[in-house]
Amino acid sequence: MTVLAVAGAGLLGDGAPTDPVATVNGKVIERQAFDHWMTIAATSTGNAGATVPDRADDYRRCIATKRKALSPAQRRRISDPTLRARCRRDYAQLRNQVMQLLISFEWIDGEATLRGLIVTDAEVTRSFEKQKRQSFPKDSDFQTFLKTSGQTVADIKGRVRLDLLSNKIREQVTATRVPVTDQVVEQYYDQHRSRFVEPEERSLRIVVTKRRAAAERARAELERGVSWESVARRYSTDFASKDNGGKLAPLAEGAADPVFDQAIFRARRGRLVGPVRLGSEYYVFTVTKVKRERQRPLAEVKKTIRQLIQSEAEQAALDAFVQDFSTRWRALTECAAGYRTSDCRNGPAPAPVVWDDTRR
Repeated sequence: MTVLAVAGAGLLGDGAPTDPVATVNGKVIERQAFDHWMTIAATSTGNAGATVPDRADDYRRCIATKRKALSPAQRRRISDPTLRARCRRDYAQLRNQVMQLLISFEWIDGEATLRGLIVTDAEVTRSFEKQKRQSFPKDSDFQTFLKTSGQTVADIKGRVRLDLLSNKIREQVTATRVPVTDQVVEQYYDQHRSRFVEPEERSLRIVVTKRRAAAERARAELERGVSWESVARRYSTDFASKDNGGKLAPLAEGAADPVFDQAIFRARRGRLVGPVRLGSEYYVFTVTKVKRERQRPLAEVKKTIRQLIQSEAEQAALDAFVQDFSTRWRALTECAAGYRTSDCRNGPAPAPVVWDDTRR
């Protein structure tokens, strides 16, 4: 049984062929399954007027629903043709989302079959129960979700199954590990030395005020030898540092606002600076410690480089697979008039694709 049959269980009546919206490698996606997922999609987005296809009645139900939601003034101002255009737009967006969903069900199911990958009922049940516990600690909350979303337990388990199959496909595609020799690591390090530079860091004490006059008074007191603890507590509006003697965690060069960053990294250690205006605030600060920029040695980053090279190789393999996967399965997908999307070989040209687990 395909996942589509699982997802549409209870919706196909006696199982006789009815009004297909698409076929994928000879497998039919029925209109009933499309209508079912349209209801779910519309419920999740709040587009109640586009819950089910109502083109046959020229969107009259959709128009009535939208008009009911308008204020009296809007009802007088907004015409039926305008609402009809909105209904048509909403329907097209939902149709494309649902067709993409249903087609991806069959693509992933078919790809898994070709690769000899299976997901057992026990795996589905374990994953389903785990996700259910995480999202719905109380069963009553889960039952409410089913009622409000329009989904059935079979729908959710069908999608869990596809998630698990998708993960297994990804794992198989990226499983080949090319040995990363010391020579390859060294070449990578030499070609990407700037990636392994620790920028200069500076530790500060600061006072932040809303008014320049307050900042000037704070600086004057510091120059007279009043402690940072006392001055920061009295004048500073920075809650992260005022009760800690104005101390900030070390800042790396380039991490702060450009104006403040320039002031910090031009300042001499131990000298009072400011007031420096930054937006609507004024800063008085001193650099208490300087940690110079450091090139991390190869020995320190070897493990990281091996992981980077392997990760880049896996991503390249996944990218190549995605292009091939989409091309092959699009060529096997035929959609009925009114249901054609970029996933259909007889639909509009597709946009560039990535392996996107969220589309399910």
